[in-house]
Formats: sequence, C-alpha cells, structure tokens
Amino acid sequence: MRVGLLGLGRIGAFHAATLAAHPEVAELVVWDADEVRAKEVAARVGARVGDAFQADAVVVATPTSTHAELILRACEAGVPVFCEKPVAPDIGETTRVVEAVERSGNLVHIGFQRRFDAGYAAARRALHGGELGVLHRIHMLTADPRPPAPDYIPLSGGIFRDCHIHDFDVLRWVTGREVEQVYATGANRGEAFFAEAGDVDTSAALLTLDDGTLVTMQGSRYNGAGYDVRMELAGTLGTVAVGLDDRVPLTSAEPGVAFPGGAPWPDFGARFEPAYVAEIDAFLGTVRGGGQSLCTVQDALAALRVAEAADLSRRTGRPARVAEVAA
Repeated sequence: MRVGLLGLGRIGAFHAATLAAHPEVAELVVWDADEVRAKEVAARVGARVGDAFQADAVVVATPTSTHAELILRACEAGVPVFCEKPVAPDIGETTRVVEAVERSGNLVHIGFQRRFDAGYAAARRALHGGELGVLHRIHMLTADPRPPAPDYIPLSGGIFRDCHIHDFDVLRWVTGREVEQVYATGANRGEAFFAEAGDVDTSAALLTLDDGTLVTMQGSRYNGAGYDVRMELAGTLGTVAVGLDDRVPLTSAEPGVAFPGGAPWPDFGARFEPAYVAEIDAFLGTVRGGGQSLCTVQDALAALRVAEAADLSRRTGRPARVAEVAA
C-alpha cells in the first residue's frame, strides 16, 4: 500500500524508518514544514516528498496544534489515519473531532504506544486471566531523566496532559475500568520555567476507579538515574510489575543484590521502540484487513478527561471527579 507521513521530527523520523521497512508499504510519501528536513529523511529511508494524503493510509506526527485539522481532513477524504496523541489540546476540540469521526465512519487510530508494549500486554492478560485474584491496588510511575526544552512547556498542556495522559490511557486499557476521581498535587524543585508556565516538574496523584480500586501515581521531569516507567498491579493472589527489567534505573540498597545490572533506559524512544513499531504494524493490519481501531478517538477523549480532572485537582487542592470535566 501507499502510505503518507506528515511530520518528520523525532517521532516522525522514527515512524518513517518503520514504515519504509514494513513489508506492507510499497511506497512511502513524506511531508514536513521544513523542506530540507523532509528531503533529508526521504533520502535516508528511500521515500519521496509529496502530498501525503494521496495515499491508502496516512500517519500524522506533526505538532499538536495541527492534529485535529489533519484528522478531519483524513476523514473527509476517507483515508485511514494514525495520529500521535493528543487529538487536540482541550476537551471541546477533542469532542468535536470525536463527533466528526463517528459521523464519517473513518478508521482513526491514536498513538498511545504503551498498549503495544509487551509488559503492559502481559499485565493485562494476568489481570483478566485471574492470576492476580481480586485487584486491590495499582501504582504507576513515569519519570523523565531530564526536562524538555523550556519553550516546549508552555505549549505542552502541563505534566498531566502531556506526560501522564499515557498512564491514564494504559490504566484504562489494562484494567478495563474507568477513573472516577483524582486527587493530585505537584511541586517545582527545578527550573523556574515550569512554574512560569503554570506547570510542575514533580507530580503525585491518588485515583479511584469505578470499582473502588485505588491507584497511586508519581511523575518527575528530573529522574537523573534514567527513564523510568513502571506499573505495579497487586491482588489477592499475586503481583505483577511492568518495567521491572534489567534496564530499570534503580539501585538496590540491599547487600549482595546485583539486580538490575543493565544500562538504564536513556529516554522514551529507546524504552518503547518495539511498542512504536508494533502499533504501526497494528494500524496497517487494520487498514489492510478491516475492523475497529485499537485505540480510538473516544479512548483519547477519556484519557484527556482524566488529565483535566488531575490538573483541576492540582490547581484547586481538592479531589476532582472526572464527571466534572465532561464535555
């Protein structure tokens, strides 16, 4: 099939290499606002620069502010589209896109790559297969080794919308439950540009699921040991931990314990490279074989609503129910 790719920044360039090597892709057409970058990436992966919408499917990896417009354009053209998160910066615009997608019936897949990570998939199977018994608690962690560029933070939407939205999405996917309430807080212990943008560099939250299960969550933009993303699910029969591998950036304080012994994960790209490849493969498989999106615009809206509730709680200092931020 012919696939179009819009946006050739860091994640877009990665998708370009994945698509160019995929056996289903006969031709890759790329586009970027930076013409020089477009030509360089195209030459590197064996693609051509052109109209990415003249294709059987399109992948969107452009800046957040363009996602809604490009999804709607794909729907109008009847072209299946994979779009990196988020759908749009706020609930109102995201809802508008959801409604348009539903009217069109077009295939739209939103890029929440953790759904395609082997560890999260195994945890989901263990939970739903009964291996954990009755689930009693969950803990989640997302910690970056260094902060993003200062000019990115004011446009990011804040740590809950930009970073923890991945936790909120995979929490829904692994458990099959919805978040009802969030009690969140945050702190600024690093550079001033976080506070200047109304954001925090360190986060914590207590979430309550619709069946009463409690979820604790932490985040940091300053995890100097390396990139650390984990999820722990504990039940009456067992406990599983996602991300507890030989490259987890931890050092045991216990005598004689050598685990973990590998080089810590440096960033999200290295940690989730197989998942990024798997989600593109899944999208192309759906385009080829038909069926429903494996990560819908409705899923993206649900995760965004949790993020909005978390930010509301942080700003007001009180628990916030997700229903408060319903569109």
